[in-house]
Amino acid sequence: MEKAVRLKNTQEAKTLFGTHDENLKVIEKEFDVAIVARGEVLKIQGEEKAIEVASRLIEELLLTIRNGGFIKKHELLYAIQAIKEDQTRDIHSIYVDRIEVSSKRQYITPKSKGQKEYIDAIRNNDIVFCIGPAGTGKTYLAMAMAVNALKKQLVSRIILTRPAVEAGESLGYLPGDLQEKVTPYLRPLYDALYDMMEVDKIKDCIERGIIEVVPLAYMRGRTLNDAFIIMDEAQNSTPEQMKMFLTRLGFDSKTVITGDVTQSDLPSHKTSGLNQVRSILKDIEGIKFAYLKGEDVVRHELVQEIIKAYENLKG
Repeated sequence: MEKAVRLKNTQEAKTLFGTHDENLKVIEKEFDVAIVARGEVLKIQGEEKAIEVASRLIEELLLTIRNGGFIKKHELLYAIQAIKEDQTRDIHSIYVDRIEVSSKRQYITPKSKGQKEYIDAIRNNDIVFCIGPAGTGKTYLAMAMAVNALKKQLVSRIILTRPAVEAGESLGYLPGDLQEKVTPYLRPLYDALYDMMEVDKIKDCIERGIIEVVPLAYMRGRTLNDAFIIMDEAQNSTPEQMKMFLTRLGFDSKTVITGDVTQSDLPSHKTSGLNQVRSILKDIEGIKFAYLKGEDVVRHELVQEIIKAYENLKG
């Protein structure tokens, strides 16, 4: 059986095919079809069901391209997995959602349905909790939204915080001044920030107080107006710390709290503030809980192969 898909121009074909036609080769392998390009017509050959799913994928990829998007390898692999699970899934709306930032990257895009829903939750709510495993983009996407809000002058400052010491924030016993004490614990926040803004601009914003990176313990007593606030590693906060943090929210501000409830470093007898808050605040309008899963993990394809190899070793 054969089905034809018409392309608009050679540039569209070039973007769809990828370097040395690598995208087409991946699609052929994943769906067990043959794809033949003849000018601006793409012919898909194979079993009826395989052609149906492969053509649906290609249509979604073309919609992405026609809306100014690009197709990177990891995005293609996710799109293939998503279409296999649900042929009606709207893939292109994920990849054309652009979050403008202030670095050479220009914009960040969600990479999965879960990430897209997370981004939309931040847009539509003042307080968002994002819970999920490492690698799902919880902090990274929150940082992108914070930088975007600052760029668009929706807020006047960004405040980033996390529990500085996993089991109690005993900073006084560490050598150095405050900055030297907390920097190792806040490094992941800096790493995400450096990917969103130019280094000189970050330094200038920090010096002027437009961007603050502080340990959770130093948030007490503050009221944060006109700010985008991110609390990272929230599973390591106690219920008292979580309440303290949430009540810092002022007017015209937005807060995103991220964490993985399965990875708390608190002592076994202490309750995680992130775990507790799920039942306390779940029904309040304006507060949204977003949950990311394994399928939302975005990693280099070699990392995925390494994970599989270790899983086979256990077996």
